[in-house]
Amino acid sequence: MKKVIIFYASYGGGHLSAAKSIENYIVKNYRDTEVELIDCMKYVNKTIEKVSTTAYKEMAKKMPWAWGKIYSNSQKGTLAHISSKANSFMAIKLLKLLREKKPDIVISTHPFGTQMCNYLKRKKKVNFKIATILTDFKSHDQWLIDSAYTDYFFVSNTEMQRELKEKNIDENKVIVTGIPVREEFLQNHNREQIINDLNFDNNKKTVLFFGGGEFGLGKEMTLNVFECLVKSFTNVQVIAISGKNESMKNSFTKIVQDNLKENDVRIFEYTDKVAEYMSISDLVITKPGGLTSSESLVSHLPMVLINPIPGQEEENAHFLESKKVAKWLKKDDDVNFILNILINDDAVLNNMREHTYLIAKPNASENICKIIMH
Repeated sequence: MKKVIIFYASYGGGHLSAAKSIENYIVKNYRDTEVELIDCMKYVNKTIEKVSTTAYKEMAKKMPWAWGKIYSNSQKGTLAHISSKANSFMAIKLLKLLREKKPDIVISTHPFGTQMCNYLKRKKKVNFKIATILTDFKSHDQWLIDSAYTDYFFVSNTEMQRELKEKNIDENKVIVTGIPVREEFLQNHNREQIINDLNFDNNKKTVLFFGGGEFGLGKEMTLNVFECLVKSFTNVQVIAISGKNESMKNSFTKIVQDNLKENDVRIFEYTDKVAEYMSISDLVITKPGGLTSSESLVSHLPMVLINPIPGQEEENAHFLESKKVAKWLKKDDDVNFILNILINDDAVLNNMREHTYLIAKPNASENICKIIMH
């Protein structure tokens, strides 16, 4: 019986989502394998995990510029050294778990898990295969600490592969697979049934709108874009996801009621039907997180990107816009003008949709598992 541990950390939902996708694929396709999903930060120190995740969320919400600074500085200098030393210290506690579980393979979707395992391998405390799945569209040096001890780096695109090679990572270790997405994004969905369930019009364009969830980032921009959609377009129907942000939900509802558009807008705090809603949409408006962007790509859905967190999300936005699959709406842009082009010019949307086929990697989970497990 082969044993696999998948490490993630609770800094944003993307790391866990990618980890679950890999876990699900292994469980369904490798019956002779025991797989376990573990929050590595919560295991080594619950207090540090709680404080650091809360700090990340608050900083991303209230001082995104500060998070961008930390993100940039953590690649070099004192902050990078402190981060590396802290993970080396915490790795000692992780060793107890690893000796107890005796895994053959450790997969990590967060750099902290990779760093701790690399440190233990360098100190000859463990001897198993280490695989790292980078969950954004640009690399960061925190993924690469003690990289000689990582056996596989799975990346989302060829530019990342080239970046890692330029940083002296063995090119045989770096494989372009894409970011793992849940299997429901690879399934065929009944468009007519979904449209009927929403009581929508099959002849109107559908826009899927993510309002920022619990962070509520860039609320002014979010509401400006949402109001423009509701107020200015009669040929559009909107599925709006407000997430845990009650204030955002209330603002969405007021805009809809003020414009008498109850028939054309559906507002959800939470939904487990994102894959279904993407399958019927013509456009998605979202923050450029690695997972949501990957789900949009495999759904061949053009993107409008709003409110990226400085750091990894801004880098994702640059990448997606450069690949002609997305438009990044910035603070001073004419929202109505840009949305009018995207919604009313079918040639523009079709061109963006065609470009998604060039960079989407729908079989990431399968390809990663085939390489690791064999």
